[in-house]
Amino acid sequence: MTRSIKTLLAGLILLMCLAIPGHSQVTEGDDGPLRFGRFEHEGKIHYGFISFGGVHTLTGSFFDKETVVTGNVIPLDEVKVLAPVVPGKVIGIARNYKSHGGRGGKLQFFAKLPSSIIGPEEIIVPPTGSTDLHYEGEMVIVMGAQAKNVSEKEALSYVFGVTAGNDITERSFGSDGYSILKAKGSDTFAPLGPWISPGLTIDNLKFETQVNGRTVQKASTRQMIHSPARIISELSRFITLEAGDVIYTGTAGTTAALQEGDVVDVLLEGIGRLRNTVGATPK
Repeated sequence: MTRSIKTLLAGLILLMCLAIPGHSQVTEGDDGPLRFGRFEHEGKIHYGFISFGGVHTLTGSFFDKETVVTGNVIPLDEVKVLAPVVPGKVIGIARNYKSHGGRGGKLQFFAKLPSSIIGPEEIIVPPTGSTDLHYEGEMVIVMGAQAKNVSEKEALSYVFGVTAGNDITERSFGSDGYSILKAKGSDTFAPLGPWISPGLTIDNLKFETQVNGRTVQKASTRQMIHSPARIISELSRFITLEAGDVIYTGTAGTTAALQEGDVVDVLLEGIGRLRNTVGATPK
């Protein structure tokens, strides 16, 4: 991590320890990963972290160097968990697993839109004309600092953490240059969450997708063709990546069409479960 990210995390961890005597970790167990996110409570949106007692709120975003712990703790069952970040850029990686048509070669990436982001338990709404809506469960990188022209060696030091994502795709819209934006970037096409965990070994995390409780995808990020470090380094040659930007790193295996009422879960090791339901196509 860059010095600024390390300093921020170290400061937050210290404050957590002071706020929660006897506990130096913030999760469901003493050795679990940190979990940061965004939450709504009584009409107000808070940034915070999950710890003993519930959501410990922060004075601002966890990307802000001036952020401190407020001391206010809200029971988890009283908050609505939102998408953990509001990204300026949402980037996707295509064909990054051999099991999903990847053959190596040049890195292929595309843009989704910030307006496509939704959080856990929100509804995926198929757009008008949708006939072949597919799930694509995957790991999502959350940037923690500005990155431009960074090397592969230093790339991961700019990462804040990872979360789970679902790169919803309307295959009937096509994938050429004129169609890919609505096929990938329509509203609600980027479920994200439920929270961000820093410090995980992101090159070796298990993930799976379930539809109505049945496993339909299962893989590990170690099977990626292009590593997270290479992805970040390559993207930073053309695009300045900022704190809060997210990168959907590619899906594995085969996908299939979703139907109204389907419940889609993406489970990522160290993160947990991202659940969304498919709604009706507008008439």
